[in-house]
Amino acid sequence: MCTNDTFNISDEAVDFLKGLMVTRIMPSIYIFVILISLPLNGLALVTFTCKIREKTPAVIYMSHLACVDLLFTLLLPLKIHYQLNASDWVFGEAACRLLSATYYCNMYCSILLMMCMSVDRLLAVVFPITSLTWRSAKKATCVCVLVWLLAVAGIAPLLALRQTFSFKNLGVTCFDLLEEDSSVMLYLSVFLIIPCIFFFLPLVVILVSYSTIIYVLCVKHDHSATSPSSSDNRKRAAIMSHQHNILLPKLHC
Repeated sequence: MCTNDTFNISDEAVDFLKGLMVTRIMPSIYIFVILISLPLNGLALVTFTCKIREKTPAVIYMSHLACVDLLFTLLLPLKIHYQLNASDWVFGEAACRLLSATYYCNMYCSILLMMCMSVDRLLAVVFPITSLTWRSAKKATCVCVLVWLLAVAGIAPLLALRQTFSFKNLGVTCFDLLEEDSSVMLYLSVFLIIPCIFFFLPLVVILVSYSTIIYVLCVKHDHSATSPSSSDNRKRAAIMSHQHNILLPKLHC
């Protein structure tokens, strides 16, 4: 319900948005993320861009991943202030849209970049000779540019939504509550179509890629390499692939 652009919501929603989880626990997590992410991603970005001279596809993907995480971290203080202020947004509509767009752009870019890394490793393992012409630094850079463009396209519907609303029993919310009368297709694109493209499709590609890598390293080549050194190399490669697969579900709180 609304009167003169001032909305009313249930007491349960108010209790949640002003509760301990939202106003204390989540900001504490974000502060911890900043303390860890800011120095480590800054160091990683400097290392990948300045210290490592040989720009392999993996280095390029990792540098872009560090960059997108760093940009997201720099905007987290706005989110922390909002929640510590009892879910009362004071920075205006434009800043709210920028924050929510950056939040989701970070997720989209990160997931797509990890998908690209999994495909790159798949090509390196399954087609080590043939893929040398495909896995160039120039092509990896073009792929990263495409990833950024796709992520920006993915947040375009989100930017079309009004995201700040004034509630007389709460304050001004930012992306926590949305209008009921917005376009159905707009909601479908933001909450159904885009997640399928940016989450489930990359998930399938990543699972298939690393499953294939492990299969090739541990099963298919067992009959062709019997020396201890070759076996140890395959096991180490399989362990590295498994460890990267474990790190895939990034926390976005």
